[in-house]
Amino acid sequence: MADSQRIEDLRRRVQKDPASIAFAQLAEECRRAGQHQESVDVCRAGLAIHPAYLSARVTLGRALIELNELDQALTELSTVLKSAPENLAAIRGVAEIHHRRGELAAALAQYRAALALARNDPDLQRTVAELARQIEPAPPPAFADGLSFEQMQDEFLKLAPPPAAAPRGKAAEGVPPSAPLAKAAEAAQDLTEPVAAAFAARGTRGVAFAGFGAPTGFGARGRGRFGAPSGFGVRGRGCEQRGSGRRDRASDR
Repeated sequence: MADSQRIEDLRRRVQKDPASIAFAQLAEECRRAGQHQESVDVCRAGLAIHPAYLSARVTLGRALIELNELDQALTELSTVLKSAPENLAAIRGVAEIHHRRGELAAALAQYRAALALARNDPDLQRTVAELARQIEPAPPPAFADGLSFEQMQDEFLKLAPPPAAAPRGKAAEGVPPSAPLAKAAEAAQDLTEPVAAAFAARGTRGVAFAGFGAPTGFGARGRGRFGAPSGFGVRGRGCEQRGSGRRDRASDR
């Protein structure tokens, strides 16, 4: 009710003085109230007297957009932008015209220009994000090492040598893949026995040879990776204090 009363007051002022610049305020109030055709008529009558009144021309362009007179609206708003390139309302109006026409790339450019002037506008931020998702490809994910796993795999396959040819002839027939590992395990077991005997001959005490055998990793599953023999050289597992060996060697002398 208050808006209607305000519009009536402005109408009387303009009717009383057609040259009054109150026409611009009346036209804007009519546009906001949804009376778009009256807004257009008031603007054109007032701009005939005050052609340089840019805010009234912006109102005219926005009212024409609502009437779907897009070509006329673009003409009016382009006239504004020639004199005021950073007029936010005019830029948003041009963006909306392109958007309604389906010219999404041009609309996105104009919306981004408007967002540069109104960085905290949530409507502009949302519109720019939505249009960017529609017409721009998604950027590839950034990786700290520079390459993704798939890219590294491709590079590795490019640089890797070709696989070795399978052995031919009867010598390769019937040989299981684990045969070389089994032979290595047997060799390691053979080496542990003389080492244990050597320690026993020197009278070294406190070394637990239980489990001192083939390196872990051969034989039953779940015994860990190939490494040092279990039970040897581990601090606190059967080794006495330093110096015990020295006393033994002194007694041998």
